[in-house]
Amino acid sequence: MTGTGTVDEYIVAFDDWRTDAMKRMRELVKEGAPHATLTIKWAQPVWEWNGPMIWMKAYASHVNIGFWRGVELEDPGAVLEGDGEKMRHIKVRSADEIPADALKDFARQAVKLNTAKGNPTLG
Repeated sequence: MTGTGTVDEYIVAFDDWRTDAMKRMRELVKEGAPHATLTIKWAQPVWEWNGPMIWMKAYASHVNIGFWRGVELEDPGAVLEGDGEKMRHIKVRSADEIPADALKDFARQAVKLNTAKGNPTLG
């Protein structure tokens, strides 16, 4: 996948369980952040609301969905992974293991954070 084209083209290019997982994650983010825009940026699907807030990327054995302000998200179920200064992600290996309620909540939180703090790539 070159990172050009549409989000739909990116998702269906894998034609296996990753496609199903990404479709489901897209639905869940839409529920949590219905007004966010979704486009291809940095060779992957990226949701934006007052700057980028969520990204999704398929790998050979898993799909990550990540959050620019991941360290600031409340994560009572401890589903977020990562050890960077700002970002955190969820790694899934099947559509069945997507933490649906947590993902919707993270999307809602991401909107609130970007609304309050602005574009996370500008500072």
